[in-house]
Amino acid sequence: MSEHGNRVDGPRLVSHRTMDIVVALVLLAASAIVITDSLRLGVRWRPIEGPGAGYFPFYIGLLLAISSVVTLVRAFFDRAAGEKTFVTKPAFRSVLAVLGPLVVYIIVLGFIGIYVASAIYIALFMWYFGKYPVSRGVLIGVSIAVALFLMFEVWFLVPLPKGPLEEFLGY
Repeated sequence: MSEHGNRVDGPRLVSHRTMDIVVALVLLAASAIVITDSLRLGVRWRPIEGPGAGYFPFYIGLLLAISSVVTLVRAFFDRAAGEKTFVTKPAFRSVLAVLGPLVVYIIVLGFIGIYVASAIYIALFMWYFGKYPVSRGVLIGVSIAVALFLMFEVWFLVPLPKGPLEEFLGY
């Protein structure tokens, strides 16, 4: 049983401590990039103009860096978190089962457009994960894609990535 009362099935893949350390290091690297670029843009307050372009990003990056260092130090000394399971192998496989199609969706989106890709993505998810009939998945997927098309392209006039179908229809 986990600390939240949920069953932990399967062998542990990663501990809470490991994930805390990994996330802290990734966020520390991201904050270093933000701080470096903010310094390049200028972080000083200019008397007539106001803050430089990097002023606010610099301080957000600095807060992120401080938070990351605190998380990293806490994780390093928290031996109990090393005993807690963050994810098991079967649970991680379930995450990958969702992440894989998402990556394919993002790649395909550039070729067939966001609306067609979304309709297919929703329909396949409803069928495979939701165990709905294919017809219902297609109906819902197409309905949502049409609604999004009307909302973004027609009403808000915000162009999103389109593919051959939208070009054929004159958009």
